Amino acid sequence: ENAIVVVVIFYTPAFRAPMFLLIGSLASADLLAGLGLILHFAFVYLAPSEAVSLLTVGLLVTSFTASVCSLLTITIDRYLSLYNALTYYSERTVTRTYIMLILTWGASICYGLLPVMGWNCLKEPPTCSIVRPLTKNHLIILSVSFFMVFAVMLQLYVQICKIVCRHAHQIAVQRHFLASSHYVTTRKGIATLAIILGTFASCWLPFAVYCLLGDYTYPALYTYVTLLPATYNSMLNPVIYAFRNQEIQKVLWAVCCGCFSSTLPFRSHSPSDV
Repeated sequence: ENAIVVVVIFYTPAFRAPMFLLIGSLASADLLAGLGLILHFAFVYLAPSEAVSLLTVGLLVTSFTASVCSLLTITIDRYLSLYNALTYYSERTVTRTYIMLILTWGASICYGLLPVMGWNCLKEPPTCSIVRPLTKNHLIILSVSFFMVFAVMLQLYVQICKIVCRHAHQIAVQRHFLASSHYVTTRKGIATLAIILGTFASCWLPFAVYCLLGDYTYPALYTYVTLLPATYNSMLNPVIYAFRNQEIQKVLWAVCCGCFSSTLPFRSHSPSDV
């Protein structure tokens, strides 16, 4: 799923808008997370090695962190598209998008390199967390960072709801003069955001809470059970973000029909439509 999204966005010049770049970042992170999981379990059970374990765990930390941060950047982008609707389509938005992408992947890579650079528990087993070879302190930092991201996303969601209510009131007052298409579009974006926020919380909260409460002496099965829903988030993200988008649907249908064209016409969108 994520590979399809990455390929479609990469090979379609029309998908160079900020919102599609952020969706591409999310799909890339989730794609790496899936590949990282396959490699990790393959090496753990087929060719166990401490050095390879550090690399695969580092890849997982990087990809999952980038996935969570990409969700935050998309939420920020949607909020700004509503809060600054008149100035959203400007060069400042493009610059801001690239800055968010650089910060997202820069922070994610730094987190992922920590185990490789020596912050691991291979030499001191008592400091291990539920995710070997990550230390307990490293996993606590990741969990706290997740709760901070979730809190920011929740706050932005509340602010978006307030903006929608204000728009709805203005439309109600001037209903004989203003079309309702803008409100319908915004309401669709809010519904999508609610689905994303609920999915995000239900997928990641079990693992984040267990990271804070669990101990390295607990059976590995507990870790796998709580981590499994988190992997579902990477599978559901392309369905929620990409495949529901009409422009991406048009390209996919064109590919299926054998008439792919990178210059397919697109109408201008705000991120609320995604």
